[in-house]
Amino acid sequence: MPHFYFDIWDGESLVVDEEGLSLTGQRAAEVEAALSLADITRELDPFTSSDGLTIQVRDAVGPDFSVTFVGERARPGD
Repeated sequence: MPHFYFDIWDGESLVVDEEGLSLTGQRAAEVEAALSLADITRELDPFTSSDGLTIQVRDAVGPDFSVTFVGERARPGD
């Protein structure tokens, strides 16, 4: 079973995942990254950085893909 690591970049700092997760494949890693990103954006204010929030997914070989949330606040009347 492939092992994936989910590093978090908030535009200022990188939190490196040292443990990772064993998942059935890339599709399962994509779902995990998307769900994790949704959970993080509920807990934090992703609007504090213009870069948004990114989960960079890697496996034993290296970088695989990334998932990014970029929020934009609507102004009243827009």
